[in-house]
Amino acid sequence: MFSPELLVRAHEIIAQYPDPHSAILPLAHLAQDHDGWLTNEAMAEIAELVGTSPADVQGVCSFYTMYQRRPCGRLVVSVCTNVTCLVVGGPEVLAHLEARYAGDDDVLVEEVECLAACGNAPAMQVNYEYHEHLTPEMAAAVVDDYKSGQLRARGVSGGTP
Repeated sequence: MFSPELLVRAHEIIAQYPDPHSAILPLAHLAQDHDGWLTNEAMAEIAELVGTSPADVQGVCSFYTMYQRRPCGRLVVSVCTNVTCLVVGGPEVLAHLEARYAGDDDVLVEEVECLAACGNAPAMQVNYEYHEHLTPEMAAAVVDDYKSGQLRARGVSGGTP
Protein backbone atom coordinates (compact mmCIF):
# COMPACT_ATOMS: atom_id res chain seq x y z
CA MET A 1 0.00 0.00 0.00
CA PHE A 2 1.13 3.55 -0.69
CA SER A 3 2.55 5.45 2.26
CA PRO A 4 1.04 8.86 3.07
CA GLU A 5 3.97 10.51 1.25
CA LEU A 6 3.47 8.37 -1.84
CA LEU A 7 -0.27 9.09 -1.79
CA VAL A 8 0.50 12.81 -1.92
CA ARG A 9 2.80 12.22 -4.89
CA ALA A 10 0.21 9.93 -6.53
CA HIS A 11 -2.47 12.62 -6.28
CA GLU A 12 -0.04 15.17 -7.76
CA ILE A 13 0.56 12.82 -10.69
CA ILE A 14 -3.15 12.19 -11.25
CA ALA A 15 -3.83 15.95 -11.20
CA GLN A 16 -1.56 16.37 -14.23
CA TYR A 17 -3.99 14.47 -16.48
CA PRO A 18 -7.48 15.40 -17.67
CA ASP A 19 -8.45 11.70 -17.44
CA PRO A 20 -7.22 9.89 -14.30
CA HIS A 21 -6.76 6.67 -16.30
CA SER A 22 -3.88 8.38 -18.09
CA ALA A 23 -1.92 8.33 -14.81
CA ILE A 24 -1.72 4.50 -14.67
CA LEU A 25 1.79 4.29 -16.14
CA PRO A 26 3.44 7.00 -14.01
CA LEU A 27 1.71 5.60 -10.92
CA ALA A 28 3.07 2.16 -11.81
CA HIS A 29 6.57 3.67 -11.99
CA LEU A 30 6.04 5.29 -8.61
CA ALA A 31 4.91 2.02 -7.03
CA GLN A 32 7.71 0.03 -8.65
CA ASP A 33 10.35 2.49 -7.50
CA HIS A 34 9.02 2.21 -3.97
CA ASP A 35 8.58 -1.57 -3.77
CA GLY A 36 11.25 -2.69 -6.22
CA TRP A 37 8.62 -4.38 -8.38
CA LEU A 38 4.96 -3.91 -9.30
CA THR A 39 2.93 -5.83 -6.73
CA ASN A 40 -0.69 -6.92 -7.08
CA GLU A 41 -1.50 -4.74 -4.06
CA ALA A 42 0.03 -1.70 -5.75
CA MET A 43 -1.97 -2.34 -8.93
CA ALA A 44 -5.15 -2.61 -6.86
CA GLU A 45 -4.37 0.68 -5.17
CA ILE A 46 -3.59 2.36 -8.50
CA ALA A 47 -6.93 1.07 -9.81
CA GLU A 48 -8.75 2.60 -6.86
CA LEU A 49 -6.92 5.91 -7.28
CA VAL A 50 -7.82 6.25 -10.97
CA GLY A 51 -11.30 4.71 -10.79
CA THR A 52 -10.83 1.47 -12.67
CA SER A 53 -10.37 -2.23 -11.95
CA PRO A 54 -7.15 -3.98 -10.90
CA ALA A 55 -7.51 -6.13 -14.05
CA ASP A 56 -7.44 -2.97 -16.18
CA VAL A 57 -4.25 -1.77 -14.47
CA GLN A 58 -2.67 -5.21 -14.83
CA GLY A 59 -3.64 -5.29 -18.51
CA VAL A 60 -2.01 -1.93 -19.14
CA CYS A 61 1.14 -2.71 -17.16
CA SER A 62 1.62 -6.22 -18.52
CA PHE A 63 1.99 -4.76 -22.02
CA TYR A 64 5.24 -2.99 -21.07
CA THR A 65 8.48 -4.81 -20.30
CA MET A 66 9.79 -2.09 -17.98
CA TYR A 67 7.42 -3.20 -15.22
CA GLN A 68 8.79 -6.03 -13.13
CA ARG A 69 6.09 -8.42 -11.94
CA ARG A 70 8.27 -10.25 -9.44
CA PRO A 71 10.99 -9.22 -6.98
CA CYS A 72 14.02 -8.40 -9.05
CA GLY A 73 16.71 -6.89 -6.87
CA ARG A 74 17.77 -3.30 -6.83
CA LEU A 75 19.48 -3.31 -10.24
CA VAL A 76 17.73 -4.22 -13.48
CA VAL A 77 20.31 -4.66 -16.23
CA SER A 78 18.75 -4.72 -19.71
CA VAL A 79 21.06 -5.84 -22.50
CA CYS A 80 20.11 -5.30 -26.14
CA THR A 81 20.65 -8.18 -28.54
CA ASN A 82 18.77 -6.79 -31.53
CA VAL A 83 20.37 -6.55 -34.98
CA THR A 84 23.06 -3.89 -34.50
CA CYS A 85 23.92 -4.99 -30.97
CA LEU A 86 23.87 -8.60 -32.17
CA VAL A 87 26.53 -7.86 -34.77
CA VAL A 88 28.86 -5.90 -32.48
CA GLY A 89 28.76 -8.01 -29.32
CA GLY A 90 25.45 -7.69 -27.49
CA PRO A 91 25.04 -11.46 -26.99
CA GLU A 92 28.55 -11.68 -25.54
CA VAL A 93 27.78 -8.83 -23.12
CA LEU A 94 24.56 -10.60 -22.11
CA ALA A 95 26.24 -13.99 -21.61
CA HIS A 96 29.05 -12.44 -19.55
CA LEU A 97 26.66 -10.56 -17.27
CA GLU A 98 24.31 -13.54 -16.89
CA ALA A 99 27.23 -15.73 -15.81
CA ARG A 100 28.78 -13.12 -13.53
CA TYR A 101 25.56 -12.21 -11.71
CA ALA A 102 23.86 -15.62 -11.65
CA GLY A 103 22.50 -16.04 -8.15
CA ASP A 104 23.08 -12.38 -7.23
CA ASP A 105 19.80 -11.24 -5.67
CA ASP A 106 20.74 -7.57 -6.21
CA VAL A 107 21.03 -7.87 -10.00
CA LEU A 108 18.49 -8.99 -12.59
CA VAL A 109 20.04 -9.37 -16.04
CA GLU A 110 17.51 -9.44 -18.86
CA GLU A 111 17.71 -9.59 -22.64
CA VAL A 112 15.73 -6.88 -24.41
CA GLU A 113 14.73 -6.52 -28.03
CA CYS A 114 15.95 -2.98 -28.68
CA LEU A 115 17.13 0.01 -26.66
CA ALA A 116 17.13 2.37 -29.67
CA ALA A 117 20.86 3.02 -29.24
CA CYS A 118 22.04 1.40 -32.48
CA GLY A 119 24.59 4.13 -33.19
CA ASN A 120 26.38 3.32 -29.95
CA ALA A 121 26.00 -0.45 -29.83
CA PRO A 122 26.33 -2.66 -27.95
CA ALA A 123 24.14 -1.01 -25.36
CA MET A 124 22.58 -1.80 -22.02
CA GLN A 125 20.60 0.01 -19.40
CA VAL A 126 20.95 -0.19 -15.64
CA ASN A 127 17.67 0.83 -14.09
CA TYR A 128 16.83 2.42 -17.44
CA GLU A 129 19.98 4.55 -17.60
CA TYR A 130 21.93 4.03 -20.82
CA HIS A 131 25.47 2.67 -21.12
CA GLU A 132 26.90 2.23 -24.61
CA HIS A 133 29.94 1.09 -26.65
CA LEU A 134 30.41 -1.82 -24.25
CA THR A 135 32.61 -4.86 -24.06
CA PRO A 136 31.61 -7.65 -21.68
CA GLU A 137 34.24 -6.48 -19.18
CA MET A 138 33.17 -2.83 -19.43
CA ALA A 139 29.54 -3.82 -18.87
CA ALA A 140 30.45 -5.79 -15.73
CA ALA A 141 32.51 -2.84 -14.45
CA VAL A 142 29.48 -0.55 -14.89
CA VAL A 143 27.24 -2.95 -12.96
CA ASP A 144 29.90 -3.28 -10.25
CA ASP A 145 30.02 0.52 -9.99
CA TYR A 146 26.27 0.56 -9.34
CA LYS A 147 26.58 -2.26 -6.81
CA SER A 148 29.34 -0.42 -4.92
CA GLY A 149 27.51 2.89 -4.95
CA GLN A 150 30.06 4.61 -7.17
CA LEU A 151 27.22 5.07 -9.68
CA ARG A 152 23.76 5.71 -8.33
CA ALA A 153 20.69 4.21 -9.94
CA ARG A 154 17.68 6.47 -9.74
CA GLY A 155 15.20 3.65 -9.19
CA VAL A 156 13.96 0.48 -10.79
CA SER A 157 11.98 2.45 -13.32
CA GLY A 158 14.29 5.42 -13.56
CA GLY A 159 12.43 7.70 -11.18
CA THR A 160 12.76 8.54 -7.53
CA PRO A 161 10.38 7.27 -4.87
